[in-house]
Amino acid sequence: MGYKVVVVGATGNVGREMLNILAERQFPIDEIAALASRRSLGTEVSFGDQTLKTQDLEQFDFAGWDMALFAIGSDATKEYAPKAAKAGCVVIDNSSLYRYDPDVPLVVPEVNPEAVEGYSKKNIIANPNCSTAQMVVALKPLHDRAKIKRVVVSTYQSVSGSGKEAIDELWDQTKSIYNPTDEYEPKVYPKQIAFNVIPHIDVFLEDGSTKEEWKMVAETKKIVDTSIKVTATCVRVPVFVGHGEAINLEFEDHLDEAEARDILREAPGIMVVDKREDGGYATPVDCVGDFATFISRIRQDSTIDNGLNFWCVSDNLRKGAALNAVQIAETLGQRVLKKG
Repeated sequence: MGYKVVVVGATGNVGREMLNILAERQFPIDEIAALASRRSLGTEVSFGDQTLKTQDLEQFDFAGWDMALFAIGSDATKEYAPKAAKAGCVVIDNSSLYRYDPDVPLVVPEVNPEAVEGYSKKNIIANPNCSTAQMVVALKPLHDRAKIKRVVVSTYQSVSGSGKEAIDELWDQTKSIYNPTDEYEPKVYPKQIAFNVIPHIDVFLEDGSTKEEWKMVAETKKIVDTSIKVTATCVRVPVFVGHGEAINLEFEDHLDEAEARDILREAPGIMVVDKREDGGYATPVDCVGDFATFISRIRQDSTIDNGLNFWCVSDNLRKGAALNAVQIAETLGQRVLKKG
């Protein structure tokens, strides 16, 4: 016996990935519905060998459905997620709306799978920010061994994190630079993204940080350990898919780089690619379409006591969004609903 599953926002980048991953991982499904806004009504999307026509989110009745994977913005989620939850359908939400709600579990299944059991307070489970998701997968096994005191992370985030319009902007700007007769003014980003990097993701806060940086701090504490100190600098780079992160850790106890490498090799969801030679590391291009979080450049930081550096890349549309949501659904099924 399988589940009745709804994908909300099925025509977007993340929604389409959710459908792909549900099919790839052979999630036990008896019935599936693809929902979108009225303007996308009837748009066809793929689910394995099937073609689904999108249904109208506004008119959909969630009663009798087991899970709804939401991949729409916070404003629409605020309207429709409570309706689904009230109807008895467990919401797995990819927006930022519920991440910091103490009554809503924030889950990365490799890190805190037990947290899904707290879903019943609101019938909602939150998916973390894309940059946080891949980082905490790497932090957790190291934290279990030596206890992390402080994280310093700089991100190199692809434009797909901003949606299809941002992908188009990078493409169109790149073409216009090669063809000077084409003029293209930035629309999605405040500055040119082609052949450039922008140290600004989301809005600025009073302390000078951006909201994306604040998210990494708050979410790491909620998912891994409230005592961990985190500081982040988040940068948008001219890459279509795949986020990179340079991570520096300070531990309470000494952790040798060789032991750290062994721990990460054995950890769930991680692929270590760490050869000290040309090309012996993972890049965003290497991780596109893959389920894993890739770790490279593992090395001691001799400037502090108990320090370690490494490089982390992952497909942000997968582990950073759609894959993690499907893994939450799998975990919920295995631990709580137990149908499949």
